[in-house]
Amino acid sequence: MREKFWFLICLWILFSGNCLGRFVVEKNSLKVTSPESIKGVYECAIGNFGVPQYGGTLVGTVVYPKANQGACKSFDDFDISFKYKPGGLPTFLLVDRGDCFFTLKAWNAQKAGAASILVADNKNEPLITMDTPEEENANAEYLQNITIPSALISKSLGDSLKKAINGGEMVNMNLDWRESLPHPDERVEYEFWTNSNDECGPKCENQIEFVRSFKGAAQILEQKGYILFTPHYITWYCPEAFILSKQCKSQCINHGRYCAPDPEQDFSKGYDGKDVVVQNLRQVCVFKVANESGKPWLWWDYVTDFSIRCPMKDQKYNKECADKVIRSLGVDLNKVDKCIGDTEADVDNPVLKAEQDAQIGKGSRGDVTILPTLVINNRQYRGKLDRGAVLKAICAGFQETTEPAACLSEEIETNECLENNGGCWQDKIANLTACRDTFRGRVCECPTVNGVKFTGDGYTHCEASSALRCQFNNGGCWRETREGRTYSACIVSASPSISFLFSLFIFASFSGYLTYLILEWNVQDDHSHGCKCPYGFKGDGVKSCEDVDECKEKLACQCTGCKCKNTWGSYECGCSSGSLYMREHDMCISKNGRTEVSWGSVWVIILGLIAAGGAGYAIYKYRIRRYMDSEIRAIMAQYMPLDNQPNNVHHPDI
Repeated sequence: MREKFWFLICLWILFSGNCLGRFVVEKNSLKVTSPESIKGVYECAIGNFGVPQYGGTLVGTVVYPKANQGACKSFDDFDISFKYKPGGLPTFLLVDRGDCFFTLKAWNAQKAGAASILVADNKNEPLITMDTPEEENANAEYLQNITIPSALISKSLGDSLKKAINGGEMVNMNLDWRESLPHPDERVEYEFWTNSNDECGPKCENQIEFVRSFKGAAQILEQKGYILFTPHYITWYCPEAFILSKQCKSQCINHGRYCAPDPEQDFSKGYDGKDVVVQNLRQVCVFKVANESGKPWLWWDYVTDFSIRCPMKDQKYNKECADKVIRSLGVDLNKVDKCIGDTEADVDNPVLKAEQDAQIGKGSRGDVTILPTLVINNRQYRGKLDRGAVLKAICAGFQETTEPAACLSEEIETNECLENNGGCWQDKIANLTACRDTFRGRVCECPTVNGVKFTGDGYTHCEASSALRCQFNNGGCWRETREGRTYSACIVSASPSISFLFSLFIFASFSGYLTYLILEWNVQDDHSHGCKCPYGFKGDGVKSCEDVDECKEKLACQCTGCKCKNTWGSYECGCSSGSLYMREHDMCISKNGRTEVSWGSVWVIILGLIAAGGAGYAIYKYRIRRYMDSEIRAIMAQYMPLDNQPNNVHHPDI
């Protein structure tokens, strides 16, 4: 009678006009790269066990065994191994569907050394999700130890693969999980469809263990704003024809609107289904109240503590024990009770009504029909309910380069920057690299260090591009220290300010064309940016700068009576006794005021400066001043008549 009752409920739910089931099979791409005859991209259905490589790919060679082709027995019995040797490709084991559970096939393949298992369907039909066995077979110890990914492929693809392999051709394949989960932005949104029942066997035990182990990671990610989490609970409704039956009354609340199966599958003992529904409702309300207070992560604490302190086996699965847990977490108990409402009333419960509505899939998600189920970025997760596997799937939902540190740990992914720097640019001296590790691989991206942005392609070169560039490896330029003096070829120029340019313009107006030429030369020279040997050196400024011998090349200290001595980066110039050397003018001046140069040269310089100044003054007086006067007069004429303007101008009335 019990089996018939729940069978009728399931039929009612699946085929009623309001709750037509729409189970979506989560798929990923399977790419056959050889042989040419079957080369292409195909769909495969991800198994609901094992650990799919979300966000990654797996390349291997397909093998179809000559014996045990259904993989229902251990391959040790046939002395067959699929372990690949160093340098070889991993093995994708192709097996036939039928004769035993999918999970047993995967377990036997894993023990034999296969990296993945492909189950070929035995009939032409739409792909389905391979799930773990129910009832008596759910106690198999190996179920929680399956780690290799699994996928169901169509019969036609399976036949093509078998034909190629039997014909002696090598079949290479690439399983691609990178697009299995959407990753549009810097935040992952996920739902966990669960149940408070702790007497449903291995699945319940696995679910409780997952919550306990995943709690820490989930709370950290949520507190830092990386994820948005929402718990959900599946409930069913009792068909109207059975509302007054003993079964519905014991399994449902709110007059048959919200039901759950009997925890022990025995109506004569233990807790009833309605006890589970009420506790599910309480857990939803704890989340809602905690979320309103800005601490939604307290849900993980409540569920974990309740499973420890209030288990069914200790007869503590009740409101009294639950209230103690709620108080210990500082959650407002009155608000929780108000949220729960009257479970005996013949009215809709708004919270559970919303939960039932959410079960129906929208878009690409599909209906939630399996417990437990994770929905990540609106896609149902397929794989082992394990902390590492789920965290890997969540990390696959972040946009590349935005993943939190937890996604880049050794437990989750391999840091490709550790080997040959990922093939990216690096500066070993300054300990800089363009290699940036991400969940899906590495990217070569020039870094930003202490506010200094490096630019380049990230593969062959990166160069600091701001005013602080010389602080890092001297901007990639030459630098050397000798005799207590340091010279550098790294230069950074700044554009002159407007006021500075205006001042120079006025000064140039008085100083003449000669000063203008000097200014132009200085401004052009100051716009250099990069590596340039400093004064006293010559070279490319990057690899080398060689000292210039000012004495030998007659660049300095050429005055009469001067004695030149070259030094590294400079020179020393001495004069005869009684004279002082003026480096700025490259001349010797006697201590008593007489210079060692001819007065004719001095007068030539003085007259040249006077002429230049006069020319500048003339330009100012006759060109610039006349222009300025005309502008001023034009402006003033708009407000008052001037001496040379008539004063009988008529203005129209306004």
